[in-house]
Amino acid sequence: MKRMSSNGSRQARGCRHGFTLIEMSVVVAIIGILYFTVVPLYGTTIQRARETALRENLQVLRKTIDLYFKDREVWPADLATLVKDGYLRAVPVDPLTGRADTWVTVPSNVGAFDVFDVHSGAAGTGLDGTPYATW
Repeated sequence: MKRMSSNGSRQARGCRHGFTLIEMSVVVAIIGILYFTVVPLYGTTIQRARETALRENLQVLRKTIDLYFKDREVWPADLATLVKDGYLRAVPVDPLTGRADTWVTVPSNVGAFDVFDVHSGAAGTGLDGTPYATW
């Protein structure tokens, strides 16, 4: 009985090594399709998270301003007053601008020097189509 070497038996059976050009093209095409469908969704998800954080920060600021008014029967002079008087540990950061000094404050009356409301100082519009300055 004659034995074949392992290399000879592999060649005899037609085993091949590696991938064909068609197989590689199909894999690259699948990866491309996944990339171009996932990347836009990732960007939208990041933007939605920032907008959610902005809405939460605005809600906290507005609630704190209202609590300050209920306690003292006067609106705070600025956002730093809320920190100084112990209502906040720090002025929250606007997640769209990355800074805490870009908040736009609205006075209680025309010409007043107090804080009745607060809006984001970020330019642009949200995913819902409304400007950030109106939130």
